[in-house]
Amino acid sequence: MAFYGWIISQCQSAETPLHVQLQNGIRVIDIRLANIEGRLIAYHGKYPEKTPFQTILSAIYAFLTSPVSCRETIVMSLKQEDYAVTPPPVFSRLVREEFAQSAGGLDILFLENRIPKLGEVRGKVVLLSRFGGDGAEWENGLEGLGIHPTTWPDSERDGFTWECKDVHVRTHDWYAIPSFLYIPEKVSLATKFLQPPSNNDIQPTLSIVYTSASSFPFAAPKTIAQGFGWPKWGFGVEGVNSRMGKWILDVLSGSISTMEFANRDMKVEEKDGSSLGDGDYVTEPRLRGWVLVDFYDQPEHSLVDLLVECNFRGRRPGEEGW
Repeated sequence: MAFYGWIISQCQSAETPLHVQLQNGIRVIDIRLANIEGRLIAYHGKYPEKTPFQTILSAIYAFLTSPVSCRETIVMSLKQEDYAVTPPPVFSRLVREEFAQSAGGLDILFLENRIPKLGEVRGKVVLLSRFGGDGAEWENGLEGLGIHPTTWPDSERDGFTWECKDVHVRTHDWYAIPSFLYIPEKVSLATKFLQPPSNNDIQPTLSIVYTSASSFPFAAPKTIAQGFGWPKWGFGVEGVNSRMGKWILDVLSGSISTMEFANRDMKVEEKDGSSLGDGDYVTEPRLRGWVLVDFYDQPEHSLVDLLVECNFRGRRPGEEGW
């Protein structure tokens, strides 16, 4: 919801409000709020982003109750931006109250502290609670705040991990890069988190990847996401979004060796339903995760389309809640 703040805080185009984002295929949203006279308003750092939380919830409710999209799922990461002035318990109470007052009420939320299967949460909002307090304002306390990270170090370059019940969560949120010169390193680190774990651990893994970055004055959000100049002609810098898109294309097309991405568990069947010989398996790239992107619609929606396509590659029967 960061549509304002120009070079410092703006992270999305004003031409892509929330309902457009959802129509474009966005399913993980990063909502940051502050308490303004007892009501929650979208903020990004110290900059007001103007949209009331109730307006955000109304857009989500309309999407999840539409006949066209009622079987979709939205993951909502919710973060407090005014922790220096609003006590965490007060913020937590306001979040619960505004959910309860919204059109979907609390029933639209998945509030268990675990990673659900997709089939469990169609038509619902899966809450990822990045706000503090002891959860006293919520039924079941910290176990009723949705997915609740046990740790979130600030701008950790190499990422970090945490456990959510039986799921190992890998998170890349290195946002305070020194300048646009670090864009290649940022992309290299982010894409590593989208690859399947290199070990053979059977524990389920979830990757959460923030491709965004910002630091003043040489790494504004738009500069990092979109780059600048004419990089194709050697005059300028290619942005994160374009580089990420090219990387995904290379993986899906096989230009990058897919041995480390291979899904070797899906048997190939002929059109008549008969299986090929024992040991014959389809080898497809398999990229999974939640990816959060600044200025997602550039270049030309291509990154979102590629990320959506990843959902249909390397599937394992019965695994993904279909």
